[in-house]
Amino acid sequence: MKTNEWYTEKRLYLGCLVRDPIAQKEVYERYSPKMYVLCFRYVKETATAEDILIIGFMKVFEKIHQFRETGSFAGWIRRIMVNECLMYLEKEKSLYNEIGLDGALSPTVDRIPGDDLAVEDLMKLINSLPLGYRTVFNLFAIEGFPHHEIAEKLHISENTSKSQLSRARALLQKMITKERQENHHLIPS
Repeated sequence: MKTNEWYTEKRLYLGCLVRDPIAQKEVYERYSPKMYVLCFRYVKETATAEDILIIGFMKVFEKIHQFRETGSFAGWIRRIMVNECLMYLEKEKSLYNEIGLDGALSPTVDRIPGDDLAVEDLMKLINSLPLGYRTVFNLFAIEGFPHHEIAEKLHISENTSKSQLSRARALLQKMITKERQENHHLIPS
């Protein structure tokens, strides 16, 4: 099964490399739903997420020759989409207004207790985080970037990345607790 997936990705990549419109359409149809969700996690606006998605796929097709086949094709597309989201946020300058170190640091939270929440509910809570927290949380916890790469991408220090993640986790923990209490899912002490 893994071989079939690799073959399909390889076929799509090679088709895009020669600018085959059928391969390009298939790539878009196959990957756009997941990539849209990724874009929406960063910008929280439907139209903006759609715009970033389109720009991202244009970049995929334009820069297809840069794919080195060292990882998955889907992973390469995902990285382009994340970078497009970050460039949008940087261009809007709103990220830098929220990512400062003002205020006291929240205590470190090692795990987010969300096992009994539906995935959709947890994603709604993540999406309601302030932009700076949400961006670092998405990059670290969902995309799997290490703090030094997050710091580089966002033009912040590694410590700022770590503190933003800590704050995001603490705030998420509070939001999850509140959600559980409101839904009468009280957790025994």
